[in-house]
Amino acid sequence: MELGLTTFAEVMPVGEQPAPSAGQRLREVVEEAVATERVGLDVYGVGEHHRKDFAASAPAVVLAAIAARTERIQLTSAVTVLSSADPVRAYQEFATLDGLSNGRAELMAGRGSFTESFPLFGYNLADYDELFEEKLALLLKIRDEGPVTWSGKFRPALRDAIIYPRTEDRPLPVWIAVGGSPESVIRAGLLGLPLAIAIIGGQPARFKPLVDLYHRALAEGGHEQQPVAVHAHGYIAESDEQAIADFYQPYAAAMSQLGRERGWGPMSRPQFDALRSQSGSLFVGTPDYVAEKIADIRDTLGLDRFMLHTSVGTLPHDKVIRNIELLGEKVAPQVR
Repeated sequence: MELGLTTFAEVMPVGEQPAPSAGQRLREVVEEAVATERVGLDVYGVGEHHRKDFAASAPAVVLAAIAARTERIQLTSAVTVLSSADPVRAYQEFATLDGLSNGRAELMAGRGSFTESFPLFGYNLADYDELFEEKLALLLKIRDEGPVTWSGKFRPALRDAIIYPRTEDRPLPVWIAVGGSPESVIRAGLLGLPLAIAIIGGQPARFKPLVDLYHRALAEGGHEQQPVAVHAHGYIAESDEQAIADFYQPYAAAMSQLGRERGWGPMSRPQFDALRSQSGSLFVGTPDYVAEKIADIRDTLGLDRFMLHTSVGTLPHDKVIRNIELLGEKVAPQVR
């Protein structure tokens, strides 16, 4: 199973300290990705957001900077908000990244868990699902070799167009990222695309019916089995007490802020402890504890990739680096 990390380049306050600047945080992200490769992990992902508290609005640019400092690690968006993007430009950006990285780029397409990009780029939220369906179809058509003739509702038509540059040796890998919608899971399966599931609450075992649904959709679409990945929040330290002391405050602050926006209550310590339990969605604790939880979710869901998202609220850079070292040096050998 592949192991790696994801980030949104969060720029929230760190304890008593003010939030880092966007530039500082982006430079830290590059260093964190370099550390991810150095300790032998497999993949690093950068998500797209258009908010004050996240610095990574252009994942392909950040990943290109990482590509210049690495040689082996897979580089993926996590995710590209395809509903509000231009599929032509998205393909060009990631084909360019693929060339720069010598064939290490992936595009993980999602509908987006935030809505800021829709008015920013002139789209109506009422078209949320229709936008994604149409743009995904165009992206996959562009990915195929040969001229593209296409017309749709949300973008000017194309006639005998070939989009350059092209990837070398293989089509651009495109994943579908979902948050738990059965319709999205079925879409990924029928199209024969790899599936990434964001599990940021509840019990991971409850996602087993969705994975089973995905495999049935793959079979119905006449496709071979495809990889399944999970993205989850977590943090590793030498002791449980240290992991909780480092992670709880920034995590609770970030989730409580999100709750205020979406009508949830604030994150409490009992809720955190329940999520951190053996059956919960938080992977927080010692290397042994986190390795056991990753192995459990791998076996339950049949995973091919697990991606740990550490800076849910911004954590100090040195602590993130140590978390990466523990994931690569202590957790990964046990899981593998």
